[in-house]
Amino acid sequence: MIRTGRADLSFDDLRTEFGLPSVFPADVLAEAESAVSRPPGDREDLTSIPLVTIDPPGAKDLDQALHVARTGDGFTVHYAIADLGLFVTPGGALDAEVRRRGQTTYLPDGNVPLHPTVLSEGAASLLPGVTRPAVLWTFECGPDAIPTTVTVRRALVRSTAQFDYASVQAAFDAGTPHPSIEALAAFGPLRRAYATARGAIELQLPEQEIEQDGTGWKLVARPRADVDAWNAEISLMTGMAAADLMLKAEVGVLRTLPAPDEAAVKDLRKSAAALKVHWPSDKSPGAFLAGLDPTTPEALALFTDATRLLRGAGYSAFNGEVPDLTTHAGVAAPYTHVTAPLRRLVDRFATEVCLAVSAGEPLPAWLAEALPELPSLMGSSDSLASKVDRAATDQVEAWVLADRIGQRFEAAVLRSGDNEAEIYVTEPPVLAKCTGKRLPEGERITVRLAEADPAARKVRFERA
Repeated sequence: MIRTGRADLSFDDLRTEFGLPSVFPADVLAEAESAVSRPPGDREDLTSIPLVTIDPPGAKDLDQALHVARTGDGFTVHYAIADLGLFVTPGGALDAEVRRRGQTTYLPDGNVPLHPTVLSEGAASLLPGVTRPAVLWTFECGPDAIPTTVTVRRALVRSTAQFDYASVQAAFDAGTPHPSIEALAAFGPLRRAYATARGAIELQLPEQEIEQDGTGWKLVARPRADVDAWNAEISLMTGMAAADLMLKAEVGVLRTLPAPDEAAVKDLRKSAAALKVHWPSDKSPGAFLAGLDPTTPEALALFTDATRLLRGAGYSAFNGEVPDLTTHAGVAAPYTHVTAPLRRLVDRFATEVCLAVSAGEPLPAWLAEALPELPSLMGSSDSLASKVDRAATDQVEAWVLADRIGQRFEAAVLRSGDNEAEIYVTEPPVLAKCTGKRLPEGERITVRLAEADPAARKVRFERA
């Protein structure tokens, strides 16, 4: 049984605590309303491509639409991205406001959008059945799913259907995928194999999600389905292609992450040995982690330990001189953000760089001037979004468990210290602290709920 908290409990305190804006200024709304009727300009009509979208259920801010097809012994991938460059006037009130916000902040009872919803859920969103301006990436790929040619251009597109991850996965499982993404089942695994071969590091920790079921808030753990991974690979491929364009032109903004520290890798190997999980000496950390069964407590513990491999993420803007660090260790390649401009500020600017470079044109002055500001703007908004997300989860955990103090739960020990450990309780799915001396890392234990304080947003267990 999934325990729930009261549905009338809101997250308004979090909005106040973190200073999240409740409305857009009047001049910003007026500018957004005016932009809705802006003509799309001279762009190719590619509405004949039967694109589809895959997003969480009920989503209206649809950034991406895709079409994957076999062509000869390879593949052709079309990936349409919402074109915010059409709607946001550089230097205008809307531009200033979205720079201040940085990204959409998500809360269980409603998000704080980056753009006014007249754009993010309306004129700029790739909603099904309507023609939309977009930036279209086209990849011609070989039989190994690695692009041989990449083009990016402004176009008119039309999504033919809106799907969610669960329904798409169910269709693949039943052998009845939509024709526009049928080839994804072949393309996606090839891209996953390529990621592993590059040394990409992916941590398959359980995803805690908060849902409302009509009577309260509930915590659920959503396992990552194949479709989630395949779809993510399309976005990663696009970000890698965009970074390649930027590096060749020596201008742009990259998402970077330094290579894992040797000491951290050594410590992870020690953890694997202690947990009796074999790690061949010739396997990279990414290949080793990719081969683990994420449902086992040993794997959960190792994924948690491996978070230390992915520290120091940032953004690097450059114009004329390529930075020393150009790669993202998690991706194991140069990478940048271009696929979520409705929800993340940097994507609009990075996309404009790619369009200019691809067309052989110099960057507009407003874009060149904006690049140096992006790392700090995105760093601040990333930090805020992370804090809000963690606080919301902590709040729901405390609400859900408030009436269960003293009860026993089964848990996996993820990371252990002398007198405290980080544990994962499977039902309800909760990541929390547990007191106890030298708890056995990577093993399942029985714990007792010692504290669940909604006011402090704090949950604590002790070994039973």
